Amino acid sequence: MNSLQKTARLAGFLYLLLIITGVYIIMYVPSQIIVLGDNDATAKNILSNEFLFRTSIIGDIISNTIFVFLVLVLYRLFKQVNEHQVKLMVAFVIVQIPVLFIMEAFNITSLMILKGEILKTFEPSQRQDLAMLFLKINDYGALTLEMFWGLWLIPFGHLVYKSGFIPRIFGILLIIAGIAYMNASFASILFPSYSAFVNQPTLLLVAIGEISITLWLLIKGIKNDISIIEKQ
Repeated sequence: MNSLQKTARLAGFLYLLLIITGVYIIMYVPSQIIVLGDNDATAKNILSNEFLFRTSIIGDIISNTIFVFLVLVLYRLFKQVNEHQVKLMVAFVIVQIPVLFIMEAFNITSLMILKGEILKTFEPSQRQDLAMLFLKINDYGALTLEMFWGLWLIPFGHLVYKSGFIPRIFGILLIIAGIAYMNASFASILFPSYSAFVNQPTLLLVAIGEISITLWLLIKGIKNDISIIEKQ
């Protein structure tokens, strides 16, 4: 009982760290650097805010390391609920990690190109175009991975729903958030002109699902009814 409680609260703490680093990387840094439709302004912002740009790279590495530890802790918490679902949850997270590190290599490469550390024989305009290409590849990679951000939440939500020691509503919210992520991924790739209409409701649904389970795990942990837990 105490072991499960500690595991649940550790999962909540790691999830909170993941959300904080995610907001910094996905929302704050791009808002300070990226200027939609203006490559010149974006390139200048990257060069004038180089340290901020580098912190987003380090932050992403830290974030994904936390992600791995989080899913392993969740594995410990839910392994008695449904072995197949918990392994599926872990697999959907682990498969993302190599791709995410490759994407950060694209970010580092784009910075090196803009600074003229490589491709020195290229004209400045050519280097800028190439750097923007690497950033765009990173963006499309993120859209593809967004599908897996949704996929891992579905078995996670199922495990929460079936666990008996966490209220079922949180499982439902997680499944809804997972479906919203996948819909946003498909919509952004298939119908990019409509992506803006999908992103806002997706962000809301994801925030409700992930923040609510984070706070429950961190503050409450699991229900104190040991008879329910012993049945798992």
